[in-house]
Amino acid sequence: MTVRPGRWWSAGRAAKGSIMSIEQFIDNEVKSNDVVLFMKGTPQFPQCGFSGQVVQILDHVGVAYKGHNVLESADLRDGIKAYSNWPTIPQLYVKGEFVGGCDIIREMFQAGELQKLFTDKGIKAAA
Repeated sequence: MTVRPGRWWSAGRAAKGSIMSIEQFIDNEVKSNDVVLFMKGTPQFPQCGFSGQVVQILDHVGVAYKGHNVLESADLRDGIKAYSNWPTIPQLYVKGEFVGGCDIIREMFQAGELQKLFTDKGIKAAA
């Protein structure tokens, strides 16, 4: 399994030096990565129990994902809530679609639905 920690762009700048809004940044991350987790802390060091539970589930399933620490920026924290119209963090996105927060992810995992979602979307677990 590969975990690629997300890095909030420096001083609001995109990679090529152009100004990027928070909405553009989130939209780009969600659409350009198969699995993205907006969380409190990092995959290596979750800073809330709910984020930690989702990390454990993703690690158990074995899919590669990119984590973004919303504690690094109030703009990111508020922006992701507005983007999804969902009030809590963590938030999991798969192939550009919002899947849910901790409770939904846990329920899907326990029912085998999360694993099926990854399979249906063509996302392979690490060997």
